[in-house]
Amino acid sequence: MGWRRVAGQIGRSVTVWAVSTLTMLVLAGLLPDFRLQAPDGDSATRIAVTAACGAGAFGLLSALVWPVLVRMLLLVPALFLGLLVFFLNGSLLLLALRVNPSGRGEVAPETAVIVAAVMSAVASATGGALAVRDDDAYRRRLLRLADRRRRATLPCASTPGLVCVQLDGVGHDVLTAAVRDGLMPTVARWLATDGIIPPTHRLTDWRTDWSSQTGASQLGILHGSTFDVPAFRWYEKDRGEVMVCNRPTSAAELQRRAMARTGEAGLLAVDGASRGNLFSGGAGEQALVLSIATRRRGRENRSRAGYFAYFSDPANAVRTALSFFAEIGREIGQSTRARFAGQHPRVGRGGLYPFVRAFATVVERDVVVAAVMGDLLAGRTAVYADLVAYDEVAHHSGPDSRDARQVLKRLDRSLALIEKAAEHAPRPYRLVVLSDHGQSPGETFRSRYGLTLTDLVRAGSGLPVPRGAGRTPSGAEARAAVRAALGRADGAPVAEEGGSEPVVLASGNLGLISFPDVPHRMTKEEIDARHPALLPTLANHPGIGFLLVRSAEHDGVVLGPCGTEIPLAELDDRPGLLARFGPGAADAVRRTHAFPHTADIMVNSWHDPDTGRIHAFEEQIGSHGGLGGAQSRPFLLSPLTLSVAEEDGEALCGAERVHGVLRRWLGELNGPEVPLDADPERRAA
Repeated sequence: MGWRRVAGQIGRSVTVWAVSTLTMLVLAGLLPDFRLQAPDGDSATRIAVTAACGAGAFGLLSALVWPVLVRMLLLVPALFLGLLVFFLNGSLLLLALRVNPSGRGEVAPETAVIVAAVMSAVASATGGALAVRDDDAYRRRLLRLADRRRRATLPCASTPGLVCVQLDGVGHDVLTAAVRDGLMPTVARWLATDGIIPPTHRLTDWRTDWSSQTGASQLGILHGSTFDVPAFRWYEKDRGEVMVCNRPTSAAELQRRAMARTGEAGLLAVDGASRGNLFSGGAGEQALVLSIATRRRGRENRSRAGYFAYFSDPANAVRTALSFFAEIGREIGQSTRARFAGQHPRVGRGGLYPFVRAFATVVERDVVVAAVMGDLLAGRTAVYADLVAYDEVAHHSGPDSRDARQVLKRLDRSLALIEKAAEHAPRPYRLVVLSDHGQSPGETFRSRYGLTLTDLVRAGSGLPVPRGAGRTPSGAEARAAVRAALGRADGAPVAEEGGSEPVVLASGNLGLISFPDVPHRMTKEEIDARHPALLPTLANHPGIGFLLVRSAEHDGVVLGPCGTEIPLAELDDRPGLLARFGPGAADAVRRTHAFPHTADIMVNSWHDPDTGRIHAFEEQIGSHGGLGGAQSRPFLLSPLTLSVAEEDGEALCGAERVHGVLRRWLGELNGPEVPLDADPERRAA
């Protein structure tokens, strides 16, 4: 049996080498700057020998030198990875021709890039096609590409494992529409929408907290706590620091706090893998995990090791690099078409955004999917991976746009690849697909009203407003609201009060206003004494839905237009102000009010319940972060072999509940319970 395997491997290698030789001969005939013969000519046999030697040398260099070069690439910013891939691959071809024992072969440097890219792609396609015909060979190939050779020799449990794939930002309604329209055939097959075959999965929606964004949701899903995460970014007075969920230092601190609060290492603490996430979930295997990105590289920090595992195969590198630049071209074309068509609403999509989009939709997707496939073949018990492609595109193109819907098609193909890899795994797997939040569409606050939330806050605080905002009708409206609140006549100056300017931060359609010179969370009474016009200016603006502030009299109050003021204790009896924001809004507001680092003023934008539209305080026409519309309604797609997510019959509310469901499913699969770590210092690490 061993000899057959060796013979099969040799046969496949010879076939790949022969195809590469033929490819080199064809390219030499097509490209004027690439030749495989002496200037005075050579026989056909000599040219064939030169091509065979060159293809062999290029293959050996790709196998031996390329992994070393990729190790060096780990120090290079990911956005430059595509350019370096082509440059280094072309350099290897130049070196292969230089060491060619026939002494023949010349190629211009720019042509070498093209030749090397084509040869790598052809060799990869040939090797993959041959390997797929042999299940053992196909499994070994996937293991090699995912760098799981060592683990493959270890025994694994025979009980089913759990794989969770997060489709970042895909709301429940977006998923059902994509399935209905034929954009996601893999998901449609699982749900048996054609009615021919029985379904294998069930679809459940769940509701986020007020902070409907990845930082809060993923922390809750992986670590069981969303406590004191009021938004995507917020100011902490006791530390004098702005926390941002996608900043490595902030992510590490949030993970530490969650572990200290729950006393648990995380959902993935036993034999788990975390791929492409903000947080580790306690996993021993981590790749592209933000919370460990600031640590020094070592055995416990393999955040960027996923790049090496994937790009160690030059064919992977070339294929992803080609897709990377194709995606940049696609984005430029789509944004140009939207601009000339007068699409509205629209935001700027220039600068580095095309590169950021290409990284999210191509590089991150390819690396994470390959890592998950390797985890399946290694037999890991629990895997959690995040694919961010849709969320990134929907922010700038809109959640229901053609651009974003095309991304869903490619994500469905990724799910099919993972499903295929599971068939070759040493143990059965249950594949769960879920999202962390949805996205709500709408014109930005700045586009609709001509000024930012910061401009409005400055006007209400008696601070200078930028000239651009002051010239717009909305700027005039803001100043008129200030004068009306103060009872001043038109043209009367507004005095600047207070010693320090407020910190104004935005998280989608959720705004946070803090006064850094006041060490505690200010009350409504204190804010009114310091800036009499601020709260009325905000509450009466047509682009704002409601405010949350602390109150010396009522503990906390929700403010709305026309002097509406509802104590938190009376929200259930007087739901009018929050009714348009959907069920659970009152509970979400009360919970956030209890957080230690809730801002002095929490601002939620306007929301139209009929259209689901909101006004983001950031420059995004598809956004999330607050209450209103589809952003608060993600989904959970689970196999029928697992218990129903809503076991008690109640709606699934909050990421902490989702964490409990996933833990229950691990238990049903005879997987290990998440252990309590008795060492507090280790928990905080």
